[in-house]
Amino acid sequence: MHLDHSHDGPAAVSADAHRPDGTRRALRIGLGGPVGSGKTATVAALCRALRDQLSLAVVTNDIYTREDAEFLLREAVLPPERITAVETGACPHTAIRDDISANLEAVEDLEDDLGPLDLILVESGGDNLTATFSKGLVDAQVFVIDVAGGDDIPRKGGPGVTTADLLVVNKTDLAPYVGSDLARMAADAKEQRGDLPVVLQSLRSEAGVGEVAAWVRARLAAWTA
Repeated sequence: MHLDHSHDGPAAVSADAHRPDGTRRALRIGLGGPVGSGKTATVAALCRALRDQLSLAVVTNDIYTREDAEFLLREAVLPPERITAVETGACPHTAIRDDISANLEAVEDLEDDLGPLDLILVESGGDNLTATFSKGLVDAQVFVIDVAGGDDIPRKGGPGVTTADLLVVNKTDLAPYVGSDLARMAADAKEQRGDLPVVLQSLRSEAGVGEVAAWVRARLAAWTA
């Protein structure tokens, strides 16, 4: 059990980069976004892209079920012991921002059980555009939206869109079928985010999750430098 932690909000400094024994802990990256945006599919694709080079694990969040963890287990993206689920029992943002104890315990238990890890992905339950992770829980956060949610989503902003370390506009292959203007979405995202990066992706394309995986590798390189 690891419950003796303060639950700092998103403005707090990042958690200590070292474990109690002085070794460097895993880089923690949070993935948030609205219901159906493709967070779990992105996590699965990242696991497939990174599992041969990195030692990684995943924590999923659902309100009352373990649906997302069960999907990852069915897809066999990682060995079962590297995937764990948190049932929040409340609004998803509560467990990733307001009271992070259950998620923090989950990530620390994974490191205790599996030994040194390079990376832990923490997937939030589906939430709205205000969803952000506590910096006491993750070191960087990815926000996933999709074109089927409307091409005005980047323009609407919200902390998830404007402040996440990486914004992913997912399911670009659906744009012709739902009337979404990808160029407009990219321009609106740039206006909202300034120099913060944006990736437009389709997991059905040959490129797939490649750009996001490259971003994760770069964050990990900086983390371990």
